[in-house]
Amino acid sequence: MNNDEILRTHGEALALFGTRVHAVREDQWDGPTPCTEWSVRALVNHLTAEQLWVPRLVRNRASITDIGSEYDGDVLGDAPAGAWDRAAVAAVAAFAERGALDRTVQLSYGASPAAAYCTQMMADAVVHTWDLSRAIGADERLPGDLATAALREVEPYAPGLSASGLFAPAVEPPSDADALTRLLCLLGRRP
Repeated sequence: MNNDEILRTHGEALALFGTRVHAVREDQWDGPTPCTEWSVRALVNHLTAEQLWVPRLVRNRASITDIGSEYDGDVLGDAPAGAWDRAAVAAVAAFAERGALDRTVQLSYGASPAAAYCTQMMADAVVHTWDLSRAIGADERLPGDLATAALREVEPYAPGLSASGLFAPAVEPPSDADALTRLLCLLGRRP
């Protein structure tokens, strides 16, 4: 993908996740998600915290060590949707700054092009949009172009994900599976 496509898909993925965050009913925040370790609130907190890292890593060129545990724990407070909105807007703005995608960022696994980081963040938002959709009973269908972009991002390193302990083993997709189903199956989800 070129930089314009990276920014577009990232922005669309975050906006889509945001629509699901705003659809969470008050009685659903403690409910389960396909991410067996996380409640709805924990899932939204995870993605919100990820967005909070972006301006610091991309704009300020901070390292993981510089930031430390600043975004550990609850970042949602009493207004989860508002916290998500602020974090998402700041992340989109940081990636969209002139030259931002050409920078190098320091991630937990080392130096990475900011464009690759943005694409990873897009894929994570797409997958977690499906997770959140399933958890709250929202429409699980996602735009085909986002699913395809996320699948293209995840496929090269998918075989090593279950070995990390953070993902369930891959599931065999049906022979006629669309991009979203293939993506979810790669990540151990059962659509």
